[in-house]
Amino acid sequence: MAEKNAKIIVVGNEKGGTGKSTVAMHLIVWYLRQNKLVASIDLDGRQGTLTHYIKNRATFEGAHHLNLGLPEHICASISDNTTKEEQEENETALLYQIEKMRKENDVIIIDTPGSDSQLFRAAHALADILITPMNDSLLDLDLLAKIEPDTFNIKTPGHYAQTIWQARQRRAALRKTQMKWFVLRNRVMHVLNKNEKLVWSLLQALGKRINFTPISGLGERVIFRELFLHGLTLLDLSKQTKAVKLSAAHIAAKQELRRIIDAIGL
Repeated sequence: MAEKNAKIIVVGNEKGGTGKSTVAMHLIVWYLRQNKLVASIDLDGRQGTLTHYIKNRATFEGAHHLNLGLPEHICASISDNTTKEEQEENETALLYQIEKMRKENDVIIIDTPGSDSQLFRAAHALADILITPMNDSLLDLDLLAKIEPDTFNIKTPGHYAQTIWQARQRRAALRKTQMKWFVLRNRVMHVLNKNEKLVWSLLQALGKRINFTPISGLGERVIFRELFLHGLTLLDLSKQTKAVKLSAAHIAAKQELRRIIDAIGL
């Protein structure tokens, strides 16, 4: 059997509460439904949202005698108070585990914490595809760029954008292919207001400047909390998964997800 060389998709943002784990789980299930071998890594071991999501899925699968599909999964729980030597050991261990997973799977999806760390940066440098969910606000946009308050002109890239630039430099030094970066406007309201139109306009201008593609993401919907409790995604909803009743909101959300998948080119 030929050795695999898995594609690495990183879902990252230096801010919590942007829907990273929801996006990561939907990507996992998307690939599983394409009959791909999928591995996943939760680098936010303290909160462990993706890990809990996958555990909920396994519980639901067993309780309802279904074969929904599960990834090969690991969760990294790293202490904040580590020495430089310990950080380097953690990075080496992570890289070893990813290299092992890469030879056995078609895709690896990494969910990152909402804070900077050595492992956070190492994961970004590994990304063949980087997906950055962000809330549709000027506050979240500050991570990508510093905006002039009076004119709304872009002054300089923000600190997260600088992290991505460094990750791209690291990839270039290793002669890896260029990272594809997508910024996902997540938790979008169903009717755009003036502020959201401004954010979209700024994202389009900034994307041309620092080389990312802005795309519209998932709307703000209660259904995602309900799906999390069962370990389900929009892709799982059918007559088999009767725990969640299908509604017009689910159908609209599935259309949003389809647009994301098409835009990223999965």
